[in-house]
Amino acid sequence: MLRNYQKKLIKLLGMKIEKEAKVTLIGAGPGSSDLITVRGLEALKAADVVLYDALIGEELLGQIDARIPKIYVGKRCGQHAFTQDDINVLIVEKAFEQGHVVRLKGGDPFVFGRAHEEIDYVESFGIPVRVVPGVSSAIAVPSGQGIPMTRRGVSSSFWVMTATKRDGSFSEDLKFASQSSATMVILMGVRKLAEISAEVSKYRGSLTPMAVIQNGTMQNESCIVGTLGGVASAISDIDTSKPGIIVIGDVVAEHPSFFEEEVQRVLRSSL
Repeated sequence: MLRNYQKKLIKLLGMKIEKEAKVTLIGAGPGSSDLITVRGLEALKAADVVLYDALIGEELLGQIDARIPKIYVGKRCGQHAFTQDDINVLIVEKAFEQGHVVRLKGGDPFVFGRAHEEIDYVESFGIPVRVVPGVSSAIAVPSGQGIPMTRRGVSSSFWVMTATKRDGSFSEDLKFASQSSATMVILMGVRKLAEISAEVSKYRGSLTPMAVIQNGTMQNESCIVGTLGGVASAISDIDTSKPGIIVIGDVVAEHPSFFEEEVQRVLRSSL
């Protein structure tokens, strides 16, 4: 039996091309609408149709002409508006039907954004694709909280990784990074925060600083700082149903409230 996206593909092959088809893949930045690049915003305003992801805010979408169709194709844990195959087909379909498709992704499209899958598919139909890089949340969000990725004498490198692989198991990079002195930046891992902390603690001390940042660069941004050993007491303050960024390493101690919050946590636990 043909899958839904395969049926759409057959339909595509017989379509009459109405306009010059082209696609622009844009990184929208880490969250706040004013952190998209100038080039990205110009390309967005030139779109004939926009396909956008889950982390794109209404304020940014509001800068697009109201007459331009905006289609939500976001994927959150357990809640997928479209499969990746459906998204690929939809991009091509809209390009042939309406002309300039903007594929709007959060952060930078080449950081866990599956951009190359979409590019390869679209280009297989002879449709040109232009990429406009975005500000990656992996670096910008901690930076906004005063947490550097590197600091002389503290950390000379950083490692950006996803917490788990497709089968749900931990990435090998989690272990390798834990064995190094690099700053660890873990995306898509808040739901497994306790397990991640336990895994990293096998190689780093319980007093290693860590932070969990959610709604980064937005007005409702939250940042919980603590240590690997204090995750159990800190996790009640974190909404694990929402995405976030986990930062582990001595650079987290640069956060303005790190020592104050650690003192308060120690005092509460001693009562």
